[in-house]
Amino acid sequence: MNYWPLLGVAVIIIGFALRLNAVPVVVCAALVSGLLAGRPLPDVVALLGTSFASSRMLLLFVLTLPAVGLLEHAGLREHAQQWIGRLRGLTLARLLIAYLLLREGLAMLGLTGIAGAAQTVRPLLAPMSEAAAEKINPGLSDAERDELRAVAAATDNIGRFFGEDVFIALGAVLLIQGFYAQHGIDLTPLSIALWALPTAMVAFVIQSVRVWLFQRRLAHHAREG
Repeated sequence: MNYWPLLGVAVIIIGFALRLNAVPVVVCAALVSGLLAGRPLPDVVALLGTSFASSRMLLLFVLTLPAVGLLEHAGLREHAQQWIGRLRGLTLARLLIAYLLLREGLAMLGLTGIAGAAQTVRPLLAPMSEAAAEKINPGLSDAERDELRAVAAATDNIGRFFGEDVFIALGAVLLIQGFYAQHGIDLTPLSIALWALPTAMVAFVIQSVRVWLFQRRLAHHAREG
């Protein structure tokens, strides 16, 4: 067995230890491993290009994290909380239900990457929900804040999960079609999407009721406190 390609791991460790830029470190490690494995340089470069093209969506997602971090450092969460605090008619239930409707509607159109836990829930929806909840109970406990953030994240997940199955060109629908085809059941993507529509509507109603009950429980705790 040829152990020389494992030197690429050493290149990554050394590069990260020296706090060098991650992108050239990873590229150099790939070149070292490929060349030591006996692959020609053009083949190694072609493999790098193919890997980059196949994972470009993941790369775009990763690149959003530093942008969100910079926005939070500039006070995005605080501005979102202040803005919600000035809207007197906006309650916690109305905020989360409106976001659920938007998230599920966009997912039905195949636009699943517009919102999400990293780029929307953490920097915007969670602090906005806390500001709306503080209108009900200014003295929120740490446990209530954690549960509130979980409810906000669940609202995002439910909206995407049940909404994306309505879009016929999404991978989830094709996966369902392939599963049934293996068991001798012939279904078209359109029929799967049509049957997913009432399921998405029921999920919207159930999550809306859960959000309303959570708001009611916060109000009950505020009266008791």
